[in-house]
Amino acid sequence: MKMMSGSNRRNGHKRKIPFNMERAVLQRYADGAVSKEQALCCPVQYDAKYLKVIPQEILDKDYGCGDPSRYLREGDVVLDLGSGGGKICFIASQVVGPRGKVIGVDFNPTMLALARCYQKQVGDKIGWHNVEFRRGKIQDLKTDLDRLERDLTSRPVSSLEGYFDFQNTVEKSRLQNPLVADESVDVIVSNCVLNLVRPESKKELFKEMHRVLKKGGRVAISDIVSDEAVPESLQRDPELWSGCVSGAFQESEFIKAFEESGFYGIKLEKFDQQPWRTVAGIEFRAVTVTAFKGKEGPCFEHHQAVVYKGPWKQVEDDDRHVLRRGVRTAVCDKTFQIFSKTPYRDDLILLEPRKGIPPGKAKPFDCSRTSERHPKETKGVKYRATTRAGASCLDGGCC
Repeated sequence: MKMMSGSNRRNGHKRKIPFNMERAVLQRYADGAVSKEQALCCPVQYDAKYLKVIPQEILDKDYGCGDPSRYLREGDVVLDLGSGGGKICFIASQVVGPRGKVIGVDFNPTMLALARCYQKQVGDKIGWHNVEFRRGKIQDLKTDLDRLERDLTSRPVSSLEGYFDFQNTVEKSRLQNPLVADESVDVIVSNCVLNLVRPESKKELFKEMHRVLKKGGRVAISDIVSDEAVPESLQRDPELWSGCVSGAFQESEFIKAFEESGFYGIKLEKFDQQPWRTVAGIEFRAVTVTAFKGKEGPCFEHHQAVVYKGPWKQVEDDDRHVLRRGVRTAVCDKTFQIFSKTPYRDDLILLEPRKGIPPGKAKPFDCSRTSERHPKETKGVKYRATTRAGASCLDGGCC
């Protein structure tokens, strides 16, 4: 039987073997690290004061579509997924200050070499050295590829037995010396990189982000999304895939990926009205999404309530709490603490109980109860106080 090279035959039709996505991306950005790739550029306004210390070569060879660095705070431990030439890392270094730390992870050795080449120079100009670059895949933040390459160089695999030994070495390294440890970073940023990950690995990518974040940590992700589903014909185009187009999440699927991975407080911070590119009638545009980790854990009753200020008649959070405008809504202590922080606190009135419940005496919160909290639950059933108007009001100060 004659074999067909580069294709399979199924149901009488030829099916083209898909191209190697990782290799296409690797080569495209390796070339982009050597000379500026204009087709990858997406106009973004950065704070000019942070760019003064960054070499022009780094600025020219940056291929981001947003500025997630604006969501950082002093003292943060930052992880940049797909750090490329290091532009966002060098900006982040200045924002977080000498008490903070910045880790850039990239799979492309040519891009890493570019970033590392200027690492000391930029640190000297800033006045502190708090940036490091590590090689790895952003969908697998346990495997340290630099470490594995050193192991392979010192102990080349030349037999099946050696292959199995190396597999054990890889697994041991992932467990004992992960590239990024569990719950070790305050905030994850990424700039137009998630779309480059293979479709079957995108779910694992979000799991990894959730794993390495500390409880209460957050993400700020800028990426390209599509307004319609991208057809397979476009996904098979290596030029479009490596060009941040055909691997893009559809708008709603991008948000859904954060939800399904356990993030909360998900907010669309930026949505470009003008598409970056349009291909076959499908619009591709830059967005920035922020989200938080830390809603996991038991629910205990502390007689707390929240009141939604408006303007909507009612809203629903990621855990299906329906908050009606002007109504005292019963929540557990865990939810109350979450609502007391960004991004919720400005839209809510937080009502603490008149008498707190001592630690260890709180009962499990009854999630099946009515959502409305009666005032006596917060004040206390036996509360019967009568008060007079305050002195300032009697003096005409508030009426």
